[in-house]
Amino acid sequence: ALLDLSGVHQVSSTWMGSTTLPCTYQPAEGFTQQTLVWSLERDDRSSAVFRRDDSGDHVLLSQFRDRVSVPKHSPGDASLLIEHLEIPDSGHYTCQVTWRSKNNSLVTKEVTTTVKVVKVPATKPIIRAGELGLTVPAGARTSLSCVSSGSPPITYRWFRS
Repeated sequence: ALLDLSGVHQVSSTWMGSTTLPCTYQPAEGFTQQTLVWSLERDDRSSAVFRRDDSGDHVLLSQFRDRVSVPKHSPGDASLLIEHLEIPDSGHYTCQVTWRSKNNSLVTKEVTTTVKVVKVPATKPIIRAGELGLTVPAGARTSLSCVSSGSPPITYRWFRS
């Protein structure tokens, strides 16, 4: 089928993680992509999240600023990357692409993906400290390291005893 969008029906992603909502098509000769709009429907309200047109890329909802992007130089790939997922990012995302043909007629297709952002079960942080009992001459520089893993968000506090 000419200019069919393909995507997935449902995506489950982890809070504070990132996810890609696929929206792809096979570029066809004689058709150029005019606009791409990603919108989010939640609580019976629909809002445009991202728009790409002749004037460039626009993130239209402030809650997604600096967190969403679409590949720039991959013809046929209109997938939406959402980073640092928040619980309110859950909802129905629609990818709508409009193409213009050589005879100036417009063709529009869309595909919808349901996103569910889930919190992961809490895991106890595991902390790996640097070497113990470090002796440093007065006035010298040193660095202390601490690496941890566990459920986000993890905050760090240093103490001197």
